[in-house]
Amino acid sequence: GGGAAGSAAEDEGPPAPQRVLFPPTFSVSEIKNKQRRHFMFLRWKQQQRKEKLAAKKKRRKEREALGDKAPPKAIPKTIENQRVYDETTVDPNDEEVAFDEATDEFAPYFNRQTVPKILITTSDRPRGRTVRFCEQLSTVIPNSHVYYRRGLALKRIIPQCIARDFTDLLVINEDRKIPNGLVLSHLPDGPTAHFRMSSVLLRKEIKRKGKEPTEHVPEVILNNFTTRLGHSVGRMFASLFPHDPQFIGRQVATFHNQRDYIFFRFHRYIFKSEKKVVIQELGPRFTLKLRSLQKGTFDSKFGEYEWIHKRREMDTSRRKFHL
Repeated sequence: GGGAAGSAAEDEGPPAPQRVLFPPTFSVSEIKNKQRRHFMFLRWKQQQRKEKLAAKKKRRKEREALGDKAPPKAIPKTIENQRVYDETTVDPNDEEVAFDEATDEFAPYFNRQTVPKILITTSDRPRGRTVRFCEQLSTVIPNSHVYYRRGLALKRIIPQCIARDFTDLLVINEDRKIPNGLVLSHLPDGPTAHFRMSSVLLRKEIKRKGKEPTEHVPEVILNNFTTRLGHSVGRMFASLFPHDPQFIGRQVATFHNQRDYIFFRFHRYIFKSEKKVVIQELGPRFTLKLRSLQKGTFDSKFGEYEWIHKRREMDTSRRKFHL
C-alpha cells in the first residue's frame, strides 16, 4: 500500500507557495520585535502592490473587451483639482482687473516705457555657494548686475539703485552657507515680495545639463498664477525680463506655480527634426514660497503689508491655495 501512497504524493507535485494572509483585525504595529515588524510590513506592502496590479490588469482587459462601449476613464482626484474655490480668481475679461493692470507699478514696463535693469545682491558677506548662485542668476536675467554687500543696509542701497535707474532689486539671503531667501523689490515705488527659497541646484549639480546659456533674451512662461495675489507676483517676475524675447536663442525661463510653490526652471529647445523637439535644462533651478507682499520698497519697520502668510490661520485646509 506504501507504493500507491508514494505515487499519489508524486502526482500532486511540489506544494504551492502560501499567500500571506493577515487576519482582518491584524495590525503590523502590534508586533513587538522591530526587525520582524519591518519584515512583515514589507511583505504586506508587496501584497498590496500585487493586488493593485492585478486589479489594474483586470480593468484594462475589461476595457479592451468592451472596445468603443467602454465608459470614459475616471479622472483621479488630486489636491490640485480638488482646490477650494478662491473668490479672488482673476477673470481675464474683468474691467476692474484691466484697469488695475493699466495703472499699477508694472504698467510702464508692460507699455514698453521702461527697460528692466536689475541689481542682484546678497546678504552681508556671502559664502561660496550663494556667490556662484548669484553669478548664474545674472546669466539668466538679461541686463542684471551682481553687487556684493559689505555691511551696507538695504535702506541705503535702494536710493542708490533708484539714482542709477535700476528697475528691480533682488536680494539673495543665506543661512549656513545655503541660499534660503529671496527679497524682490520693484523700484522706485514697490511692491516688495519676500520668498522662502529651497531646493537650489547650481549648474554643475544638474544631470544632463546643456551648454552655457547664450546672451539672447529668453522667453518667460508663467503657469497657474490665477488669483489677484498670484497675478501681482507673476507680473513682478515678468518685469525682470525684457519684453521682447529673442526666439532665435531658444531659451525659456519658466515660473510654474503648483500648490503655492513656485518652481523655477531654465531650458533650451533643441529641434531634432521638423516634428521632434526636446528640451535641455541649463540651470540653475530653485523653488520659492511667498512669505509676504509689501507695498512700497523694502521697509521692515514701518512697511505696509498687502499680504502676509500666517500659517495657523491660513493653512486650515490642504486644498486652499493663495496664488
